[in-house]
Amino acid sequence: MITIRAARTTDVREIRNLIDSYSTDGSLLSKATVTIFEDIQEFLVATDGERVIGCGALHVMWEDLAEVRTLAVVPDRAHEGIGSQLLEHLLERARALGTKRVFCLTFRKDFFGHHGFVEIDDAPIGHEVYEQMLQSYDEGVAEFLGLERVKPNTLGNFRMLRETL
Repeated sequence: MITIRAARTTDVREIRNLIDSYSTDGSLLSKATVTIFEDIQEFLVATDGERVIGCGALHVMWEDLAEVRTLAVVPDRAHEGIGSQLLEHLLERARALGTKRVFCLTFRKDFFGHHGFVEIDDAPIGHEVYEQMLQSYDEGVAEFLGLERVKPNTLGNFRMLRETL
């Protein structure tokens, strides 16, 4: 039986292994273990018994905007709907927080498109918010803004957005 729940610090090693399984081919960006610990409250995990079989995170970027990050399912359980379940829980979390839009940067355009995300060209924010977000130290925010220093991380990715309502 698959359960979706908030991640715990004891899940970090399994989340780390899951990220590593997709970062070698560039599907996911690698994350330092310390970063996963720092962001653990953003993560949900899918479990089958005691085994973590999927993960995903929701990072709030602004009052009305959040980003789905690090959505992954162990390869031997792919195509069972686990990623869809995680995404739906993350979208529900976004609604509960009051964010009206959810962004993702992904190679999986079809998957996210199936869930109502549409491709966009630029960061969907005004100049004033852009200037504020430039102050963030978060690399994901830099990728969202399309800053030159992170361009190699975003090559080939699709920028996608969905309304949460």
